[in-house]
Amino acid sequence: MAEGKKIRITQTGSPIGRTQDQRATLIGLGLNKRHRTRELVDTPEVRGMINKVRHLVRIEDDQAA
Repeated sequence: MAEGKKIRITQTGSPIGRTQDQRATLIGLGLNKRHRTRELVDTPEVRGMINKVRHLVRIEDDQAA
């Protein structure tokens, strides 16, 4: 992963009916409502969080800033 590389994630699914840890992961990513988008630094920690809720988010890789 390149230094300073960004990743854009958009929440596509609702946290209703999901487990508490999946809801907390979405909040940790800065998402709390559908169709909200956040741009985060691409780190292994962020990738792990995205992997946990991959069925609720859409991932778009951006070019390095």
